[in-house]
Amino acid sequence: MKLEDVWSAYRSQLKAFLHSKVSNSADVEDLLQEILIKTHNSLGSLQKGDSIQPWLFQIANRTTIDFYREKGRTKELEAEELWFGERKENIKADLSPCIEPFLKALPDDIAHLLRAIDLEGQSQKAYAQELGLSYTTLKSRVKKGRTALRGLFEGCCHYSLDQHGNLIDFDQKSKKCKKC
Repeated sequence: MKLEDVWSAYRSQLKAFLHSKVSNSADVEDLLQEILIKTHNSLGSLQKGDSIQPWLFQIANRTTIDFYREKGRTKELEAEELWFGERKENIKADLSPCIEPFLKALPDDIAHLLRAIDLEGQSQKAYAQELGLSYTTLKSRVKKGRTALRGLFEGCCHYSLDQHGNLIDFDQKSKKCKKC
């Protein structure tokens, strides 16, 4: 079978298939051209009894997958993404003066617990042994303390977290909040 015959019989179906996978018309035309080239290069390998349509759509599907893989590798960074990386470090520095006043607003035992575990990096198991508490009890107290600390932050600031729970932005709710 000749390439012209194959292409005239299946071009419109291939184009419709590509439009269902790719939204940009220019990309569809580029992919269609790429499929034509692959078809031209591989038409001789097609066996006489093989069906052309599944073979062509397999080429189209693989070409589309390759297109998205390449697009993912060459994704350019947006200005916002560059800003995000710089801002993340600044946020921690901006909020660090706020932590101590908020900790002082908590009961002394909870404040000491959060300082040791979250700020000084002491392990929960070691701290539980030091206090003579069970590990489960300490974990519960840490959770309760973090919730209380979060409530104090939320009372003073609006803040945004990313999908991993990391702080990405904040602003003070009012100037009346004197804790930080």
